[in-house]
Amino acid sequence: MKRKIKIGSRESKLAVIQSEMVRKAINQYHPEIETELITMKTTGDLILDRTLDKIGGKGLFVKELDRALLDHRSDLSVHSLKDMPMEIQMELPIIGFSKREDPRDVLVFRKGERERDKNLPIGCSSQRRILQLKEIFPDAQFQAVRGNVLTRLQKLDNGEYGALVLAAAGLKRLGMEERIGRYLEPEEVIPAAGQGILAIQGRIGEDYSYLNEFCDKNAEYAALCERAFVRTLDGGCSSPIAAYAVIDGETMTLMGLYYDEATGNHTKGTLTGKCSQAEEIGCRLAEKLKEECKKEGRKDV
Repeated sequence: MKRKIKIGSRESKLAVIQSEMVRKAINQYHPEIETELITMKTTGDLILDRTLDKIGGKGLFVKELDRALLDHRSDLSVHSLKDMPMEIQMELPIIGFSKREDPRDVLVFRKGERERDKNLPIGCSSQRRILQLKEIFPDAQFQAVRGNVLTRLQKLDNGEYGALVLAAAGLKRLGMEERIGRYLEPEEVIPAAGQGILAIQGRIGEDYSYLNEFCDKNAEYAALCERAFVRTLDGGCSSPIAAYAVIDGETMTLMGLYYDEATGNHTKGTLTGKCSQAEEIGCRLAEKLKEECKKEGRKDV
């Protein structure tokens, strides 16, 4: 009998596409393994009338998938790394990272339009994005938008928003790259930690060597660095904190954004070091930016 691996996934079209990427890689490199995709709705998918910081944060997108892993109803889960909480259960470690897709944020306009309608708000629920976009579009108003990518696009095309801010990675994986109206370069809007990377979560102590061909070492370095930065700053779902690591050979450069709620200051910075010191780089830049914000004193942002 073939060994069977059950892959847990959220029900959204994008989540299924991402989980299928992992499934196809296992099938390609290990035809001796049978795979099955198990989809489920998470609490975060069901509650759409409030922003994540009001209903419990990113953990709402993984809770049901975690339970399935613990109950052995699934053998691994596939997540967008940017949607994963910074603290995860010791019994359910991240066991691998995909090669990174385009990490940038993008502006999406209504179908057939080439610029945003300035009379309508930009659909965006992320304080990280809003803080940075206000510097590019000081005249813009922002309004929260929830739901999966297709739902958000429908709301845009129905005239509820003048533009949307989305992740390039999701649109590209959905085959909807043509909807991208303007790329926001990392120097303009630093992406969320882990954006564009898929994280595979499993059970501690089990053999996941069949994922070796799918996993990417550079993505792992970037993920460790970026998540260490956010974790050091105790950044939750609603915190305007961003981190993006660029890797060149054995060297990485981390770009970071920190917002200090106590003072109202925010600052950006970079730090370069060796990939082998990924987590240390993240921690060091976080501490540096935290100190810079404290020194500046209180001001309105």
